[in-house]
This record gives sequence, C-alpha cells and structure tokens, in this order.
Amino acid sequence: MGCGTSVATETQVKQLETAMKAAVLIQRWYRRYMARLEIRRRYTWNIFQSIEYAGEQDQLQLSSFFTYMLDNFTHLHGNGPDLISQLLDPVIDPWLDRETCYKTIPIPESYTGPHILFPLSVSDTNALLSAFKEQQILHARYVLQLLYESKKLLKQMPNIVHLSTSYTKEITICGDLHGRLDDLLLIFYKNGLPSAETPYIFNGDFVDRGKKSVEVVILLLAYLLLYPDHMHLNRGNHEDHIMNLRYGFTKEVMQKYKTHGREILQLFQDVFSLLPIATVIDAKILIVHGGISDQTDLELLSSIERHKVKSALRFPRRSLEQLDIGQSHRLGKRMRSTDISRPSSSRSYNGNHRTPTLSGASTSSSSSSSSSCSSLCSPRTPSCISPQTYPSSPSTPCNVLRVPFLDSLSSVPLPSPPQQEREWKQIVDILWSDPKTQEGCSPNSFRGGGCYFGPDVTQRLLHKHGLQLLIRSHECKQEGYELCHSGRVITIFSASNYYEEGSNRGAYIKLGKELVPRFYQYQVSRTTRRLTLTQRFRAAEGSALRALKEKLFAHRSELMTGFLQYDPNETGCVSVGEWAKVLESVLRLDLPWRTLRPHLVHLAPDGSVEYQSCFEDVGPGAPLPQVAPTLAETLFRYRTDIEIIFNIIDKDHSGLISIEEFRHTWRLFSAHLGVAIDDRAIDELARTIDFNKDGSIDFTEFLEAFRVVHKLDIKDHQLSENGSC
Repeated sequence: MGCGTSVATETQVKQLETAMKAAVLIQRWYRRYMARLEIRRRYTWNIFQSIEYAGEQDQLQLSSFFTYMLDNFTHLHGNGPDLISQLLDPVIDPWLDRETCYKTIPIPESYTGPHILFPLSVSDTNALLSAFKEQQILHARYVLQLLYESKKLLKQMPNIVHLSTSYTKEITICGDLHGRLDDLLLIFYKNGLPSAETPYIFNGDFVDRGKKSVEVVILLLAYLLLYPDHMHLNRGNHEDHIMNLRYGFTKEVMQKYKTHGREILQLFQDVFSLLPIATVIDAKILIVHGGISDQTDLELLSSIERHKVKSALRFPRRSLEQLDIGQSHRLGKRMRSTDISRPSSSRSYNGNHRTPTLSGASTSSSSSSSSSCSSLCSPRTPSCISPQTYPSSPSTPCNVLRVPFLDSLSSVPLPSPPQQEREWKQIVDILWSDPKTQEGCSPNSFRGGGCYFGPDVTQRLLHKHGLQLLIRSHECKQEGYELCHSGRVITIFSASNYYEEGSNRGAYIKLGKELVPRFYQYQVSRTTRRLTLTQRFRAAEGSALRALKEKLFAHRSELMTGFLQYDPNETGCVSVGEWAKVLESVLRLDLPWRTLRPHLVHLAPDGSVEYQSCFEDVGPGAPLPQVAPTLAETLFRYRTDIEIIFNIIDKDHSGLISIEEFRHTWRLFSAHLGVAIDDRAIDELARTIDFNKDGSIDFTEFLEAFRVVHKLDIKDHQLSENGSC
C-alpha cells in the first residue's frame, strides 16, 4: 500500500513539473509574440503619423506660398494673384447673405431625399439620420438654408462658450470625426441622440479625409439649430477652406452638389469661421481643438473677431508688408537636396522635429516670444517666421532674422507684431498645437504649424485662470484617448479606423457634476471582427509600408544621389547605417529605419544593403507620357500640390482645362518649388496628354498616370481578371 502511494505521488509530481514547464514555455512564447506585435504596432503607428504630418506640412508650405504670392506680387506671367485670390481672399457673394440664396432654388418632383422644414424639429433630424443611413443626399436648397440659419445663430455666439453641469446630469465630449459618419451614428446609438438631457460638445475636425464629411457636418449643424443650448461645436484646424482643398471636403461638396457646390462651399467657409474656438465647463475645464502656447491669453481670445480668420493658414497681410525681403542667394532646387549631398553633415535633430535644429535656435525656453510658438513653419516662404536662427555672416545685423524663402536665405528685420498678427497667432495655437513631455514651448515643426507645449506651460495657464483640466483633440490615439502632463491634459479622438481598418479605437468622454472624466471606447467594425489579432496587425502594417514605399519611390533621384555619395564605385550596396542615414536626411520622417529595413530592402551576402531594391515593388499607375525622368519624378512627388493648383484654376470643376490653363498651373507650381521647368518640356507634355487633340486636357487621366502603384497589386489584378475570364 505504502509503495503504491509513493509511486502515484511521484507520477503526479512529474506531471505537475511537466505542466509547469509547459506553462512557462507558453508564457515566454506569448510574451515574445506580444513584444514583437508591440514593436510592429509602434513602427506602423509612427509611419502613419509621420506621413500624415508631412502632408500637413506640405499643405502649410503651399498655402504660405499662395499667401506670399498674393500679398507681394501683382503679376506672375500674366496669371498670378487672380488665380489664388479667389482661394485666399474670396469675395463672398452678397446674395448668400439673403434668404433668396435658397428660396429661388426649386426642388424637382424626382427628388427622393429627405424633406425638412425650418425651424427644425425632432422629426426633421430623424429624417436626416434615416436618409443618410440609406446613402441619400440632402437637396442643395435645404443645405443652403441650413447653412444660412446656422450662420445667423453662430454670429450670436461668443468666442469662448461657458457651460455648467448644474443644469444636466452629464456632458459628452467628442473629438475628431473627419467625415466618419459611421462613428457619429455609433456614438449616437451608444450614448443617445443630442437633446436637453444628453448635451454634446464636438471638438472640431468634423470634415476632410472621410467620405461622408457633408453628412457629418449637416447632422451636427442640424442638432445645433434644434438644441442651441445643448449642442456645442468648437472649431478645428480642418474647419478651414484651404485645408479642405487638400484633404477632400471641397472635392466631396463639388461632386455631390455639381450645380450649387460653389455657393455651398462659400457658406461653409463663413460657418466655419464663425464656430466658437473654445468651451469652458464650470470654470474648471478648458476644451480646445489643438492646444495652447506660452502666449495663450483667454481674455484676448474672448475679444477676437473670429470670423475675420477665414483660414488659420492665411498669414495676416499687414505682417507680410512689414517684411523687407532683400537679395537672396539660391541654395539649389530644394533645401533637402543639399542635405543629401553632404552625408557627413553635422545637422542635429531635435526630438520629432522634421526640420533641422540649427545654431542659435532658442526653441525650448518657456519665455520665448509669441512668434516662437505659433508660426506656420515652412522652408519655402517668409510667411512662417520661426525662432530658428540661420548661420549668418559677421556683417549681418543682430536685429535681422535669416529666414528661408523659396529655398533661399533672406534677411528680414524683426518687426513687433501688430494686433492683427497677435490675434491670428492666438487662433493658430488653439487649433494646431500639440503637447510634449519636455518643459517649455517650441515651434511645432513636425506638423508645420502651432507649437509644442510642455507640462510647465499647461500648469501656468491652468493656474492663471483657475482651471484644473485641458481637454483637446487633434491627434489620433490608438485607444481613442490619452492622458499626459500628469493627467492635466486629455486628448480625445473619435474617428476609429482612422489610418486603416483596425488601426485605432474611437472614444468619447462623459463629465458629470463631479467633473471626473469617464472614457467610453468603441470601434466601427465591418471586417475586423472576422480577423484574428495577427491579421489585424498585418493589415495595418501592410498599409503603412505601402505608403512608405510610395514615399521612397517619389524621392528616388534624391535617395539615389545620397546612396551614391557612399557608393562612389556604384556597387549597388551600402552599409545598413549609411542606408538609414540617407533615408532620414532625405525624407525626414523620424522613423526606426533599421527596424524597418527587412520590409524595405534586400541584403547582399556580405550583410550590406542593396539600395536599389527600395524601388522594385512600386511603379507608375499607367504608361507614362513621354517626359523627362526628372520631370516625371517631380510629378510623382508633388501630385497633390499640382491637383490643388489645378482645382483653383478649374473653376467649374469639370476636370478639363485648356492647354493654356495647364501652362498657368505649371507656372504657379514651378514658382512654388523655386525651380525652373522648361516651357518646351511642358508644351510637349501638354500635347502628349491631349489624347483627342481638342485643346483640352483631362486632368484626372493626367494625374492617374502619375499615381504610384504596387507591382504586386497589378499582378493580383491581372490574375483576378484572368480568373474571371
């Protein structure tokens, strides 16, 4: 009996030991697996965010160029400010300020969309919800009337709206929606429709990027008209007609409202400029879209005539007139191209800043001037003066700032900012700024506008005004929200799947009388529920890498020039460190290139990088017209900028422009880049793409030829076509 018991006990012990070892092995495997997923998640997120911010900086540079051209030149090859004045300083038709702007528009009997009556009732907003779920479009007459009534209401509102929780149980705060109608509908489903019992604050960026921006902003404005005391809308940096030109809202309006699109856009411009810029709850919680700076003054913000700032990208004209742009020295086609010609450059990078930190820069002082924290940073135009001080000769006066202007360095006297400029900078900071972990306030050169503000800046502003919390949006967060500055700053973002299906959750905040924020997360799921965790990661990672490879292809010549600096014998190989250094100096995306290397290039047997393999997976979207390689690459790289300039010229949005208008597009574009593009090459290009020889160019087909595609996609498409046959 005793021996049998002993044997059984030993067997159980061995089984237990085996089970424990197996559990430890599984735990180790799981931890390694999750660690690898976390690494992939982080670099995927970094790629998405870096490319997004690079696009915003490109937009700021383009609009800064437009501003400078409009304010400082009266003639550009016969077609200068006339083209862009309608964009930056459009003349609003007085017809739009009268009720006749919509009353004269008939509604045909064939219209099957929703019908609404003013003043709006709950049945009207319910009709809009049902119609938009069914993919129906609201008639232009109703849109114009809705905007007209919204404009009248917003004119009566203050810059900073003060709310109290004493009249309601809870207030719901939502962040960026960016045209995601599904997210808005999901919020309403989970939290309830706006009403006196369910008040909302939507913190800007209602439009752009998503395909349903029109529907989103119409619903928000409809509920604002229905419940003006319980529905509150703050302005975001995308409630801006110049941003809308790049990021899709302008195009969406013109596609959905071909007849009255231009009038609708003009009224949207007015409505956006009249949106309040901040909300304060119980005198304790400040809600703004972007952030603050060390110069943010809530008293000054309260007194600004906000409707005059139609676009935060439009630098005040008076400030530009003070600048004395002297003789400038050309540094080359592009400032970036000069960097890669010196691989051993001693440039130092500061944190996430995409622009180099040069000697004499004072970017971290918390007592910096207002211009240090609210400039629209651009390496091309003088409309973005930042505190970065460029190396100057001994003869340069100490009160002169060396600033980049169309890839040149120009001497500019430092003027004291007038009132108009100070007010403009206040709004830029509120709409564009981001928090950082370091102390102080510095220009947000990664985005190109606003500032980075540290915990000390937050603490001073909260203490000065007796506040305890700052809630902002403006940045996509993987969990939909994030706390920083010891919990005194909350970022809330409500557009789920922002970068890619499954890339992030959306969230909203609920605040009660105790003013303790409670977070609610969600994710609009159509396909992700059927995917495993690994499949979701792989889909997001693949999308990010595709975007990065397109970026590499668009900068091919600059990258090749940099690689050849390290490979004078043209062996086709460089070291991993040299490869990473060239990519960072050209693209300035602040990415972990060594970690990304296996996804982007091949290694030679000796461990060096075969750098030409960077470009083997991508190519042009269609057979290219007969153009010089350098011109073709310029078209690939600045495709979006060209499209924006074209959209300004194409007044009727027909998609067709004359060959002469095509030439004007290129004159503006070449001036924007500061490079000379041969007129004969442009004429030859125009003749090549005028396929039916009628003197007009289909710009959509032209842009399609210069779209970067992935060769694997082409093969898959061909295989699917062969399979269907």
